Parts: sequence; structure tokens; C-alpha cells
Amino acid sequence: MKEIDRSLIKISTSRFVRILLIIIGWFCVALGVIGIFLPVMPTTVFLVIAAVCFARSSEKFYIWLLTNKCLGKFVLDYMEKRGMTPKSKFLALTTLTLVFGYTIIFAIDPMWLKVTLTSLYIGLTYYILSLNTLK
Repeated sequence: MKEIDRSLIKISTSRFVRILLIIIGWFCVALGVIGIFLPVMPTTVFLVIAAVCFARSSEKFYIWLLTNKCLGKFVLDYMEKRGMTPKSKFLALTTLTLVFGYTIIFAIDPMWLKVTLTSLYIGLTYYILSLNTLK
């Protein structure tokens, strides 16, 4: 198993802040897991937020997330390499195109909303394409 960089762990001295960050972290883990199954929900973003929350509140949860067999890869690929595998990029872009395309063409009517969603689609597509492609 790969060694986790513990230099990012800086536990808050405030008990209230630690508890709040743990709650937010687990909420983000739940959203990230949901995002695995729902194409319009981001997975990596929520898991990275959870990792940041855990790095400030609980070394145990931070290590658990990064070493988790299913979830750790999302976080480590992003944190260490700022990238996605070709398969992940393809799936993300395909899903993004299908969902946004259908919504923009068939599901909404106001032009300002179509322009807004088109701009969001372009921004997300650019961001995904700009990430490193991992092998």
C-alpha cells in the first residue's frame, strides 16, 4: 500500500471546528458516493472537499478516505497528479454532453437559461480536458 503524505494533516485545536468539519466531510463523502451513480453529480470534487475537511479534523478519517479501495483513487489522482484517466474523462464528457445537450435542447425554454447552461457546459468541458490524462 502506498504511503500517505501526512504533512497535509493539520488538526484544528477547536473541538467545535473539528466536529463541524467531520460532519461536513462525511456529508461530502455521501455526496461523492451518490455522484458515482448519478452522472450529473461530481464525485471527485466532493471527495476532495471531504479529504480537506478530514485533514483538518481527523487523521483517522483522512487516512481512511485516501486508502479506501473504492474512493481513495479519485482523491489521490486529483490531489497528487491533478488528472483523470482517459476512461474517466470519456465517461465524464459523454455524460456531460448527453445531460446538458438534452436539457438545453428539450427540457428548458428561456433563452437566458440555455445560454447559462451552455456556458457552464463549455467551462466544465474545458476544465476536464485541461486536466492531465493519467495512464
